[in-house]
Amino acid sequence: MNRAIWRTTYKLFAAAGLLAQYGMSQSAAPEPVTAAPAHGVLPGEPGSTEDKRAYGVLPNYRTAEEDAPFAPITIRQKFTIARKDTFDWPSYVVALAFAGISQETNSNPDYHQGVEGFAKRYAASVADQDIGNFMTEAIMPSLLHQDPRYFRKGHGSKAGRTWYAASRVLVAKSDAGNWEFNYSEWLGNGTVAAIGNLYYPDAKGFDATMQRMLSQVLTDALSQVLKEFWPDVKNKFSHKNSAAAD
Repeated sequence: MNRAIWRTTYKLFAAAGLLAQYGMSQSAAPEPVTAAPAHGVLPGEPGSTEDKRAYGVLPNYRTAEEDAPFAPITIRQKFTIARKDTFDWPSYVVALAFAGISQETNSNPDYHQGVEGFAKRYAASVADQDIGNFMTEAIMPSLLHQDPRYFRKGHGSKAGRTWYAASRVLVAKSDAGNWEFNYSEWLGNGTVAAIGNLYYPDAKGFDATMQRMLSQVLTDALSQVLKEFWPDVKNKFSHKNSAAAD
């Protein structure tokens, strides 16, 4: 059994406990009553100010603003997020990149090289991505009554915002708007990692499953950091273009 994986997992869950405790203590404090819509609005829907894609390529359908009045989303909307994240064309480009890296490093050598090997790696990458999206953004959040959205902080120091964004894989909002441990992220990615034992002939068993799960979680953390700073990048380039036009 890989001790490094055990240590990493222990540290992540320990940090999750502290963050969840902090989040619940924050949510317990009285807040001013602010009128909120019956349910949230997703990027791309009427009334949303969010871009459907960050940086023009990163699917951004599950982003919301932390400072806005909280409004829960419906089960249907959770499945809409998963569907749009999954079937948006950039997601298949990302899968292509992961398949290329896997081919170059010859991971899962039972797939072999050549066109056939690349096709198998690409299919496995798409399966990881698609099943993972539905598990973490639709199925688990619906069953566990959690909100799959990333709530962008949008203010504070760069270091603080980076930590906030990355740590949202450890804490999530419930459908009631309270911070709690992100069961959906871990159980969802754990499920898809376990399913991967069916199509990863060289990577079966506990250690391999844990590595796949942690890889998926870290990918989600990086995605959230990129989404956190997308408006800053967008505004910076908008100002440059305005200045150039003047």
